[in-house]
Amino acid sequence: MKVREEQGLLRKLSLPNNLIDFSSNDYLGFARSVDLQKLVSEELSTFNFQLSTGFGSTGSRLLTGNSQYAEELETFIAKYHKAEAGLIFNSGYTANVGLISSVAHKEDVIFYDELSHASIYDGIRLSKAESFPFRHNDLNHLEERLKFFQSERKENSNYYIIVESVYSMDGDFAPLMEFVSICEDYNVKLIVDEAHATGIFGKNGEGKVVELGLEQKVFARVHTFGKALGCHGSIVLGSESLRNYLINFSRPFIYTTALPIHTLVSIKSAYKLLSISNEGISKINGLIKFFREKIHNSGLNNFLNSFSPIQSVILEGNENVKNISGLIQKDGFDVRPILSPTVPKGKERLRICLHSFNTEEEINGLLLSLKKNSELVSKKYLAV
Repeated sequence: MKVREEQGLLRKLSLPNNLIDFSSNDYLGFARSVDLQKLVSEELSTFNFQLSTGFGSTGSRLLTGNSQYAEELETFIAKYHKAEAGLIFNSGYTANVGLISSVAHKEDVIFYDELSHASIYDGIRLSKAESFPFRHNDLNHLEERLKFFQSERKENSNYYIIVESVYSMDGDFAPLMEFVSICEDYNVKLIVDEAHATGIFGKNGEGKVVELGLEQKVFARVHTFGKALGCHGSIVLGSESLRNYLINFSRPFIYTTALPIHTLVSIKSAYKLLSISNEGISKINGLIKFFREKIHNSGLNNFLNSFSPIQSVILEGNENVKNISGLIQKDGFDVRPILSPTVPKGKERLRICLHSFNTEEEINGLLLSLKKNSELVSKKYLAV
């Protein structure tokens, strides 16, 4: 702790502020939506809690925490994303850990994108499978690794490739069509984390896999509810046999208290709202296009190439990026610094998140503040 504090890397909790939101994952504004609050209240009013378990789930799904409502919700969500079946987990983190650690065994091999989320890394470690990263979105590097290990492949081993459809820090897309092709060529199972694609891509926010028509080609998908859907929890989608396997072998599912009915109602209501939110989806994608055009015309450099709500600008050095973000916050815009070691050293950045409730005027103000304050901080360092 002392070393981390001396290095300026000590993590601290902060309270909400009244700044213009360019930092949260609430891409469609569902977390602040009056319409969603109304839908939740209406759905809850249909329950007779004296005849059910009440607000608490009372135990794990395998003991006392299961309900017909939970199972019907899983069926509904699976159908929404054009999957055969689904199993709800308490968070995106536990979904990734629970999926990967249980399906992959010590005789298996996992190939994963080097920029994968921490939950994917942890799931891989717990699986005891052999694992090898490949350079971010580098298909040639992945194939080199597959070819090398293919000759030594054991008869009963499974190979897995794990990617995110939209990467949480860079905001770019995985080339899913190409990954599917490689999986077919090498007999590999593909796992796709759709956390930052859920609600944003696809005609009705079904995600990149459905948008590209690949739902029959992917072994498992993870969709989270705490980002664009504005509530909490996650679901693993795949075959009915995968669902049954996870119920029996996924420790984060087996040994945790089930989500309470209020959370399940919130998830169902969020999907109801999502199904009629084409305008919001269209608006955020329009703002992404507007943002890209503005940075192209403004001379702002070092933005990563992204066409998702996540727009990151590289500002090398932890102190540098912290100073710039602090000045931008003083101008009224909530933008947070992402420091190493969360991202590689030299790739420190401001992670800007766009939302359907942001305006073009707010984007203009943010970019003016970014340009002004990054130049100010640079001059200060040059003077020193």
